[in-house]
Amino acid sequence: MTAHPRGFASDNNSGAHPEILAAIAAANEGHVVAYGDDDYTAAARGCFRQHFGETAEPYMVFNGTGANVLALEALARPYEAVICPATAHLNVDECGAPERIAGVKLLAVETADGKLTSDLAAERITRVGDQHASQPRVVSISQATELGTVYTPDEISALAELAHEHEMVLHVDGARLANAAAALDVPLRALTTDAGVDVFSFGGTKNGLLVGDAVVFLRPGLAQDFPFIRKQSMQLASKMRFLATQFEALLGGDLWHRNASHANAMAHRLADAISGIDRVQLAYPVQANGVFATLPGEAIQRLGDALPASLPFYVWDEVAGTIRLMCTWDTTEDDVDGLVAALAAAV
Repeated sequence: MTAHPRGFASDNNSGAHPEILAAIAAANEGHVVAYGDDDYTAAARGCFRQHFGETAEPYMVFNGTGANVLALEALARPYEAVICPATAHLNVDECGAPERIAGVKLLAVETADGKLTSDLAAERITRVGDQHASQPRVVSISQATELGTVYTPDEISALAELAHEHEMVLHVDGARLANAAAALDVPLRALTTDAGVDVFSFGGTKNGLLVGDAVVFLRPGLAQDFPFIRKQSMQLASKMRFLATQFEALLGGDLWHRNASHANAMAHRLADAISGIDRVQLAYPVQANGVFATLPGEAIQRLGDALPASLPFYVWDEVAGTIRLMCTWDTTEDDVDGLVAALAAAV
């Protein structure tokens, strides 16, 4: 048995894809100008534009929190606000970084399935022009959501129309954008450029990269100050070629789609099997690479003890007894089948 067996806690727990490691090794030759003034970065920017259009302005950063928070800092002034689902990563899992670093107020909206609708967002566009209130400036969604659900292009377009009608912007946390596109069998631009998105983060780390995410501006002019924001916020890589070459490997061919499709397929295999186990229920529709299962509380500890990984899963909701099971590019059918057997025994 491997010293580090695979688990289902997070798609951040997986290693880097061999093709990504090979690209890094190939880039590790000679001296290259630092800070992104190099041919590797130029090639990666070209790959982004092939997927998202010629107006796309991509900026690579170290991680997803940096991508999201710096995007909001570029989009909103400190007296402005961001409308987002209550379950959004921005609101729940970034340790107050949007408020502290970007200086914005988050207006969290309760949703049934992690998806913000235009009607729900419209309810928070209030007190516009009132100097006593934070001014709504950004609508932010996650694709796929933190509950594993996926926005359709029409749903995103409706939010974009609402935002633009009120002279606001639409931001997408795309940590799992590749999974959403693969799930819907649409190009990446169908969920971003063609749907009216203004700015989005593009997740690499969760889809096979060693390290690295990107902020991509689609509306001309919004990226004007971002180079300074990125530098001041300590997200400008000196050896940028090693971030850039990973994105070229991911986006230059079909690796992004292969990795995401495989992760999604493993999640559906897991969901199908779980559906046949008594006393276990799916908490949300399984649409991307996340499975949320509700089971008796006493079974959760037994399941954790039975699985080999040091962190086999996260307990999402202790009161309801819901656990989160994430599949990734290297999840195998044997991994899934082993989890299913352990789950059946635990309940």
